[in-house]
Amino acid sequence: MRALVYDPAVRHGLRLGEAPDPVPGPRQVLVRIAATSLNFGEVMVTAAAADGSGPPVGARVVTYGWSGGWGELRAVDTTELAVLPDGVDLGVAAALPVAGVTALRALRRLGAVVGRRVLITGASGGVGRFAVQLAARAGAQVVAAVGRPERGAGLAELGASDVVSGGLDGVREPFVGVIDNVGGPLLAAAYALLAPGGLAVSVGKASLEPTTIDFERARLANAGARIEAFTVGTGFGPDLAYLASLVAAGALDPQVGWRGGWERAGEAAEALLNRQVTGKAVLDVA
Repeated sequence: MRALVYDPAVRHGLRLGEAPDPVPGPRQVLVRIAATSLNFGEVMVTAAAADGSGPPVGARVVTYGWSGGWGELRAVDTTELAVLPDGVDLGVAAALPVAGVTALRALRRLGAVVGRRVLITGASGGVGRFAVQLAARAGAQVVAAVGRPERGAGLAELGASDVVSGGLDGVREPFVGVIDNVGGPLLAAAYALLAPGGLAVSVGKASLEPTTIDFERARLANAGARIEAFTVGTGFGPDLAYLASLVAAGALDPQVGWRGGWERAGEAAEALLNRQVTGKAVLDVA
């Protein structure tokens, strides 16, 4: 089958090549990829699972997995997929796994947020834009933090009550929860803004910088505040089904900021690395 393969000789290491066809296990379906967002695929079932679990041949599904999303075919555990509602675009659905499920599960870690202040850092990225929408939908007062003012475009329309850029120096009111996608000094600043007993969920490290926190000072300023390192886990099926239902109802916008054929994978990678994409980049598999 054709697949995006690693090639150190080309820019960003991705080119179209050939790879062996995957062989599904008993609890896996064989799917044909329609679109991918550089780390996960949206697919159509080609062969049903041997043990009878999962959807039938021909079902349109969205999937998650640690490997295999960059080829024409993919073997996927039936617990890691959901059937798409009619009318949901295949490329749009490709943006739901990892970013959408990560945002959903990170928000759940914060507990009840109705009427409470929540900070989303790195809010212009894929996880961030999902988190802003889902937190607002859950009733939170959402503050979205971005690196540059132009990166905050559209966040108010997604539900952010306030958008801040270039750091948190001007923010004074505390938060009950933080979903941090940046790490480094920004995570330390966000932690210092937690209310007593608040929780910061560390999802990503887009800054590529270490985080240094004075916990002795923190004990006095926001007693009981915590930082939790986030891992997304497995069993994506039910969460993918929920997110896809929101997309179908017009209640969630996956925010696809770049889309093109998979032969343009290098171009998409460069745009992402240069912070030129707001939301997700999607590659259509021809």
